[in-house]
Amino acid sequence: MSESSGDRSQDATPHRRQQAREEGQVAKSHDLASAALLLIGVAGLLMLGHPLILTVTALTAAYLGGDPWLEADPALVMRHWHSVMGQLATVMLPIFGLLFALAIAVNMMQSGLLFLPQKLAPDLSRIDPLKGFGRIVSLQAVTRLFLGICKIVVIGGVAYACMMQDLSQVLSMAGLSLPRIALLMAQIMLWTSLKIAGALVVLALLDYAFQWWKHEQDLKMTSQEVREEMKNLQGDPQMIARRRQVQRQLLLNRLSTAVPKADVVITNPTELACAIQYDPETMNAPVLVAKGAGVVAQRIRRLALEHGIPIIEKKPLAQAIFKDVELNHPIPRQLYAAVAEVLAYVYQLKGKPLPKPKPNAA
Repeated sequence: MSESSGDRSQDATPHRRQQAREEGQVAKSHDLASAALLLIGVAGLLMLGHPLILTVTALTAAYLGGDPWLEADPALVMRHWHSVMGQLATVMLPIFGLLFALAIAVNMMQSGLLFLPQKLAPDLSRIDPLKGFGRIVSLQAVTRLFLGICKIVVIGGVAYACMMQDLSQVLSMAGLSLPRIALLMAQIMLWTSLKIAGALVVLALLDYAFQWWKHEQDLKMTSQEVREEMKNLQGDPQMIARRRQVQRQLLLNRLSTAVPKADVVITNPTELACAIQYDPETMNAPVLVAKGAGVVAQRIRRLALEHGIPIIEKKPLAQAIFKDVELNHPIPRQLYAAVAEVLAYVYQLKGKPLPKPKPNAA
């Protein structure tokens, strides 16, 4: 497919993903949170439901049995109300707290923390009939319809399989006492609900996988969009290349002026080059007049050869100067002895007397 036809073959850039996230476009399955809440809720009832049943049974026996109240003023009713709510809260708050924490965790795992105040603003496109019809017949709507049908089939199938498995127990309830029948029915319903919730979690994970795939497809960009984004973020590539060319030319011009003034060039041996100048009449210490790596180092060495400036290979010293010394700054105290040794060697090669440093030299 040609680029002009809108072939979205390029993966989304980090900027595109950030924009989509700021607009609330994230891969998220609402069914996953609901199914996980159902699963953990039923599991919580199985694990923590015994104290709840005992509390409800005791409250029922206390308030529906025994002697009737001889008086029922508002103060007495409120005291009993607070007592009942306190006992129920003691056994129900752990279950509600577990569900609340799970709801937050599932949503955070899917989309992270999102703050989208713009979603509160009115959006007239939401009531556009054409866009609404497009959402109804979209691939996502068809997929949700298919998943809805699958959920009905799965719930019915799991419930039927569980009932057939427990059919013998249900038929044998006729000879049991009423409390035993209630307990057995509660166990059957809870375990059936747990199995249904597990099946719904599997479907929800499939739905999340589809939502993630659909989100990735929606974020894909054409080659033209990628170029436009790079142009907007970094500027016109031609202007960038022009600026780099000008900067390179300015650097070369500066090197052409600075390197001929140097007394020695210290190299590493080919990757780095540092040009050192020392004038005892005007300087307290040697000064770094030029440095560079790669192509710039090659340029410094070439200029040094053209102007007869000695090139000394001192790998540790070149690395230290390149890393620690700024351009047009004096050599620091910890490197001065090594640089002085190199300068002394250079002056000896040239047959010049060694310059005497000023009394306050570093």
